[in-house]
Amino acid sequence: MRPEISPVSPAAEPDLLTLARREHEARLTRYARRLLHDAARAGDAVQETFLALARQPAEPDLRPRLAPWLFAVCRRKALNQIRADARLESFDEHAPTLAADEANPAASLEATEDRQHLLALVGRLPVRQREVVRLRYQEGFSYQEIATITEHSVSHVGVLLHQALQALRRDWPGAANG
Repeated sequence: MRPEISPVSPAAEPDLLTLARREHEARLTRYARRLLHDAARAGDAVQETFLALARQPAEPDLRPRLAPWLFAVCRRKALNQIRADARLESFDEHAPTLAADEANPAASLEATEDRQHLLALVGRLPVRQREVVRLRYQEGFSYQEIATITEHSVSHVGVLLHQALQALRRDWPGAANG
């Protein structure tokens, strides 16, 4: 008989944990890093998220909702770290840089400038709006998944996105203000 080596529940599916790490670790790390502004602390939050998954009793319906579940847990872990530090600073953007279009350097420069301006505008949104914009457009989550992650209602997620998009349109250079 083998001795038990870790506090991980034997009911946790090893393949689900492997799948979660393979498919979501990079996105979770990016998300946690935006919340915490610190790569090491973000890594800690992500590892705590995977530990929570490993300790989670086997649920057959978890796999289809795995991404929102992981992001919700990761968000709570990151927010717990922020609370523990008694810091309530705003979220900052560290967007991944995209490869330049070598065929048209002028267009590439303009796209880069547009992207930087858009990120600056998103960075000025209120915290809740900023978070739902990032989850929707950078991470690709549905309204329902965002509601699960942020613990807002689906309708509130829609309102926050609508308000954020209105503000971005209003503040975009050359946008018709009227």
